Amino acid sequence: MGWTGPGARPPYDGRVEQEVWSSFSHDPRHSENASLRASDADRDVVHQVLTEAYADGRLDREEFDARSTAVGNARTLGDLPALLEGLVAATTGTLVPFGGPGEGLLTPVQIEERSVAKWREERRSALMGFVFASVLTWTIWAAVMFGGFPWPLFVMLGTGINAVRTAASRDDIVSRERRRLEKKQRKALGQPWKPDEER
Repeated sequence: MGWTGPGARPPYDGRVEQEVWSSFSHDPRHSENASLRASDADRDVVHQVLTEAYADGRLDREEFDARSTAVGNARTLGDLPALLEGLVAATTGTLVPFGGPGEGLLTPVQIEERSVAKWREERRSALMGFVFASVLTWTIWAAVMFGGFPWPLFVMLGTGINAVRTAASRDDIVSRERRRLEKKQRKALGQPWKPDEER
């Protein structure tokens, strides 16, 4: 990592903190990753931060030894963030309130995850609409006019086009949802939203 090396002990600003968290196999701060088994490389990231902190005098020998031992005993990614407490901020980037009850704050990473989840939700909804409409119309056709003109094909065509378009519009849907969330959070913070950010 760029923040290591003899004599290279930069302050733990947002850039360095981002580099630390991104060095893990999966971000250990996220609840969905907490139960994943930690690798030796994950533990090495923590060891490196502890070593830098000890060299800077931010940890005494006793605390350094205690945390280092705990790192060796860590089994899951969820065990690791607590060992970096007071050394690396638990969040990166600008935190923004999500606005929902009990939601607290969201990092830009979490906003991105929610934006992608929005696209997946729309894709799933479009696919389910295609399947449901197809099954329903073919069932009606078979019961009422079996052997007649296969009009359900038109229903399948319409809903199928929508499903394909939604699946192919990942970037547009993610970008639109990201802007919506960021605009909502900035409004909650009382920060102005510039018109050019709508594009």
